[in-house]
Order: sequence, then structure tokens, then C-alpha cells
Amino acid sequence: MELGNLGKVGVLAAVVGLALAACGGQRAADDSRTLTLAVVADVTSWDPAQAHVGHQLQPYQPVYDTLIQREPDGTLSPMLATGWAYNDDRTELTLDLRTGVTFSDGTTFDAAAAKANLEHFKAANGRQAAQLAYFDSAEIVDADTVKINLTAPDPAFEYYLSQAAGLMGSPAAIAAGTIATTPVGTGPYVYDPAQSLPGSQLAFTARQGYWNPSLQKFDKIVLRPMAETTARLNAVVGDLADATLVDARTVAHAERAGLTVLEDYQVDWQGLLLFDRGGTLIPALGDVRVRQAINYAIDRTTLLDQLQLGYGTPTAQVFGPSSGAYVEEFDDRYPYDPAKARQLLAEAGYADGFDMRVPASSAFDTAIAAVAQQLGEVGIRVQAETAAQTTYVADLGAGKYPTTYFNLFQGEPWVAINQLVSTRALYNPFDSTTPELQSMIDAVQNGGEHSDELAKDVNRYVTENAWFVPLFRIDQLYVMNGSVTAVPQIQQAVPSIYNYAPANDASTPRR
Repeated sequence: MELGNLGKVGVLAAVVGLALAACGGQRAADDSRTLTLAVVADVTSWDPAQAHVGHQLQPYQPVYDTLIQREPDGTLSPMLATGWAYNDDRTELTLDLRTGVTFSDGTTFDAAAAKANLEHFKAANGRQAAQLAYFDSAEIVDADTVKINLTAPDPAFEYYLSQAAGLMGSPAAIAAGTIATTPVGTGPYVYDPAQSLPGSQLAFTARQGYWNPSLQKFDKIVLRPMAETTARLNAVVGDLADATLVDARTVAHAERAGLTVLEDYQVDWQGLLLFDRGGTLIPALGDVRVRQAINYAIDRTTLLDQLQLGYGTPTAQVFGPSSGAYVEEFDDRYPYDPAKARQLLAEAGYADGFDMRVPASSAFDTAIAAVAQQLGEVGIRVQAETAAQTTYVADLGAGKYPTTYFNLFQGEPWVAINQLVSTRALYNPFDSTTPELQSMIDAVQNGGEHSDELAKDVNRYVTENAWFVPLFRIDQLYVMNGSVTAVPQIQQAVPSIYNYAPANDASTPRR
């Protein structure tokens, strides 16, 4: 029988998969020096300028070092930059660079390479382009010193150099245009194309002569992309992977299978974003009393139990405890009080309630229905509106919807402000602001080492003015078999590659 094209592709994939299995894609009986992770997403481009954050940063870490290393607790430590210092007005950041480091193609890492990477990241306008929003230029001071000029102070700039913007790729590979398909960095591992199959398996082998062998806990790293949670969990239960991210609905299965759940840590918050604070699309939302009424109408504890099986913490603020902007009492700023909600609605002229559109998303249908039920009890009629999933985030950013229900990262204060609050923020599509709030944001930007503390004022403003209806912070649920250990990475859904170690390793993962 002659196969059509699709049939041939399927056979080819099966053959390649079997070949990979024969070469080590499947688990061997004694495979303690290979770390195999079931990961949420594949890599669409190896160009470091297209790298992302969180769990999507992890696949870049085997190949690419960053200028600055972010430790599991969030502190910043030297990596390719051995030291750094700002000028007085924090518009110039000078980095001392490590010497004797090469890329895996044999070229030298130096100030010229750092400059080339920063300029490439800025010009490429990738998914995390905002990380270099204030980057103006880089100057080569000498071979191991580079000075970065900023258009204005950026309290998160050093943090960004530990993230996507800090990944250093070979300038030769960037110039050749090959880095998108073949990653070339200075990192602890090198990409192994012979053992890899895009969409199925990404393999890396420890690099000989790497400058910091303490980061090479394993001889090999294998990442297996699996978008579906149950598939990832089954991979670990079936010993096809060592660890993966699960959720509240699957964690009990993991525990029954004898897997270890990483200690509690929280990264994201979930809830409503009330974009239309000026009342452009829904006039009622222009009144702070209405926005506060929505907050009082929500029984956060019940929703946490229903939606997350209790895995999380109720909260009314969008800044998390690992953030310097966190204010503990704001977690309970809006206790469940439907009578108070009705009173505020009446005072605002909406005693009979009003209609509120919320775009529907398949990921949050259950949550939106639960929120709609509670808001309906005080007269707010939620209308779930069909939304195009392919353009969902773009449509939110374009101000197409007055509200949304979403799951968002709780990052560093300046990162969160520019994600949610400032007029530059994607999730502030109506550019809501006031002179009072802008002065608070300016104080954070120019606050230097006091920026995080100053960000509490921003937190207080958006909480008191009910810009959002946070429901809860979600417990990250990450499970492992007995082959490996791992340390959680602050504000990241999965541990960084450096945080894993073989279970029988005498050393412990770095903190």
C-alpha cells in the first residue's frame, strides 16, 4: 500500500522516535546522570532574543548563560558578569565581565559580544522586548568591561539581565542567522541535534571545559514538550521523565503514585482585571464604589476551594509576598460582604445592578461561571462573551474588552507595575492613570534601592481604587520521582535548570 504524505510523515516520526529511544530517548535502567523533564511547551526559536520568561525560559538555560545569575531565593549573583555598578543617577550600568569564557563555537565571550547581544535583543523586538525598554546603547570600555546607557532609570534592569535579556549567544551565529535553529551559547550544556526531535524531545550534553562545572549536575538533559497536564504526569509516573508541572486536579494522582511534590511556592494570581476604569465601555465601572462592590461580592475562600481545591491563598492584591510591594493586610482588604456590595452599588446609582461583559476563555470557563454566580447575587449580570483565542491577548491589549478573567505572574514590583499598572502596561489597555498614581510610579522608577518599598504606595493605590478583583494566589504544584531533587525558583513556575541535582548526589542544589 502506498502511503500519502501524511502517512509518510507519521512513519518518519515513528522511525525517528524509535531511533531516539535507541540512542537514549527512553530511560535506561541506570540513568541517574540524565535529567529528563516533561515541559509545558516546545521552543519555537533558539534565538535568545526570542526567549521568554518563567517556564519558557528554562529550555534556554542549558545552552545560554546569562550576564547575571538569579538564585532560587531571588538574589542576584555573578555569572558572565562578575560585578556591576550604577552611576549616581542610575542611567549607566557598568559590568565587569568574566574572562576566559568561550561560546561553544569556539569564539570568545567579551565586551563586544555582550554589546552585540544587547543590541540584537533590542532590535529583534522579541516576546520580552520590554525588558530593554530603557536600553539606549552599550559601550565597550575594554575587552572585559561594558557600559550600558539607559534612557531613564530602570529598577528591574539587573533582574532583566538574569532573564531573557541577559542570555548571551554567539555573535557569529547571530550574524549568520543560524542561531534560531542551532543554539550557540557559553552555557553548561550544548544542544545535541542528533538526539533531538522538535516537538518531541530536546537533548543537551554537558560541555567539556565549561567555566563553572558546579552547574553541570548531570551528563545530559532531555526536555520533552507535552502541553497536556495528564500526559506530563503520566510521563513521570511511567518513568519517561523525572519531574513536571501539574495542577490541583492531578496532584492527588501524583501523590498516590509516590511522587514527591515540591514544597509550597506561589507564582501567579488569578482573578478579574477591571480594565475600563474610566467607564468607556461600561459606565458603571468608572465608579470606584462599583469596582469595590465587585470585590466585596466575591467569596474568595469558597472559590479557592471550588476552583483550586484549596491549593492557594485568598488575596485582594496583585503583588505577592516575595515582592517588596506586598502589604499583608491587603490580602483581606475586601472580605466577603454581599450586603456591603449592594450598599455601594446603590450609592453609585446601580441598585438594580448592571450588565458586565467578560470575554470567555476555554481555560477559565468554570472560573467565570463561578464568579458570575456570586456577582449575580448582588445584581451584577455577567455576560460571558465569545472571544477569539488566537488573538485573545492582543485584543485585551487593544482595549476591546472592559474586563477579563486571567492568570498572571506576580513578579518584581517594577515588572508588575509595567505589566499591570503603568500606561506602558499591556494589561492597562485604557491607559488608566492619575497625577497621584503617576507620581508614585515615578518615585518607584527613581527610587534606587528603595524602589520596592516605594512600590507599596502603588499597591495601596490600585487596591483601594479596586483596579482588579484578585481571587487567590495559586500554589505551584511540581512533582518529581525519586531520581532527582530540586529547589523552587522564586517567581517562576518551574525550577531553573541549575536547581536540580541527582538524588544520590552528595552535593545539594544551589540556593
